Amino acid sequence: QVQLVESGGGLVQAGGSLRLSCAYSGGTFSSYAMGWFRQAPGKEREFVATITWSGDSTYYVDSVKGRFTISRDNAKNTVYLQMNSLKPEDTAIYYCGARLYSTSSYPDEYDYWGQGTQVTVSS
Repeated sequence: QVQLVESGGGLVQAGGSLRLSCAYSGGTFSSYAMGWFRQAPGKEREFVATITWSGDSTYYVDSVKGRFTISRDNAKNTVYLQMNSLKPEDTAIYYCGARLYSTSSYPDEYDYWGQGTQVTVSS
């Protein structure tokens, strides 16, 4: 059974940085495209970034381009989200998802999810 465990969230001031990690277990990590999504209170889950199974292509929502970087280490079964120049509007629970083979920006197309990690950015 595939399991995803996020870590690295916390409270940070605007302009600060955080690095989220998502540890994968229970299958062949390199078969999965990985994505980061976020959900703020009262809002739907929103696409943030995704990376192909090989790591050679990445995609971002416009609001985080130039500030966030998604990466993966297939030897460590881990995907990362480096978040720089954080803004209060980045405050949300951040989730990683796994999708077999190809990337997607639609949460309904993901096969597995982690439990989420809270990111709070104070102004």
